[in-house]
Amino acid sequence: MSTGAWIALAAVAVAVGLGLWRQVSDGRFRGTRAVRRLGTSADPADTPAPAPPPGAELVTAVGAALGERATLVQFSSAFCAPCRATRRVLGEVTGLVEGVVHVEVDAEQHLDATRAFGILRTPTTLVLDASGAEVARATGAPSRDQVLATLARA
Repeated sequence: MSTGAWIALAAVAVAVGLGLWRQVSDGRFRGTRAVRRLGTSADPADTPAPAPPPGAELVTAVGAALGERATLVQFSSAFCAPCRATRRVLGEVTGLVEGVVHVEVDAEQHLDATRAFGILRTPTTLVLDASGAEVARATGAPSRDQVLATLARA
């Protein structure tokens, strides 16, 4: 086989591997990550004493209120096709589960929050508990069953 054929074969193998990895990981809820306060420096020594969780700050900054049980925060953008599917799924879940609120945040309009929460792609869904602390997050479009299972664990 020629060198070009080996390179093409390796490129196809890498593309298939990345596609399979993305298919398995897309929309899955994972643990949380450290989030810096909105409008503060990244240095932990500079953070003030007790304050509401960053999720609560974000929800109030958008002009919404936290849910009694949980809040589903969706970071989306204008031209994101999976964002529309995620909006529909999260809307269904809020209709099914009492005390759960869905808040959609435009990632382009709220760049500080997008950076503070480490949002790298849309849609990203955060699950916040009743106090506004992040419990789980999913990148990509989650299924209704995945959202319900995550809410049951929270």
